[in-house]
Amino acid sequence: MTLTSELIALGQYLAGEFDNREQAIADPAWYVHLHLWQRPVPVQLFSEPSLTLFAEQANILHLDRPYRPRIMQLRQLLNGDSPPQLEVQYFMLKDPNQYRGAGRQPHLLQQLNPAQVELLPGCTLTVSQKRLTDGTYHFAASLPSGARCCFLYQGETRQVDLGFEASPTELFSFDKGIDPNTGKALWGAILGPFHFTKRHDFSGELVGLVR
Repeated sequence: MTLTSELIALGQYLAGEFDNREQAIADPAWYVHLHLWQRPVPVQLFSEPSLTLFAEQANILHLDRPYRPRIMQLRQLLNGDSPPQLEVQYFMLKDPNQYRGAGRQPHLLQQLNPAQVELLPGCTLTVSQKRLTDGTYHFAASLPSGARCCFLYQGETRQVDLGFEASPTELFSFDKGIDPNTGKALWGAILGPFHFTKRHDFSGELVGLVR
């Protein structure tokens, strides 16, 4: 199955190094200055046609200590004669320390294989797209209503509410940590999305991965 132009555009928009410098300067009480890397994975992890990104982020003061490593599979679902539905499925790494820093050292991702990633049930974003007048797209991704994205970390259940909006040079992240017992937001985009600007474009690394 050939990847649609919409899925390829989504991969291109998400692939890059981002930061929210302007937002952090304007409102430092609520928005930490973050660097976000979303790097195309150069090996085939999944049998179905898709694009795969490795993501991690770091505080600007500690770029050598990235955290929240994750795998994002961008895929399309056929639905009869309707346009394919785009989805983003999240996976966790079984040994995150092995790939820590891969956002800046992409050669580490050459070692990835399917046995080293684990599906995160309930962590599937539905993506809608709108074609703009200049031929680009605006993408919006969110969890379906009622979905709970949960996983075990250090023996405790953690829950996150995931979502983003993406255009060619900007990324708005709605990710929040949620108390699984009360539903209260604990960290992340509590007062509104993190507004990231793409500083370095990694979309060229998708060449050869698109089939």
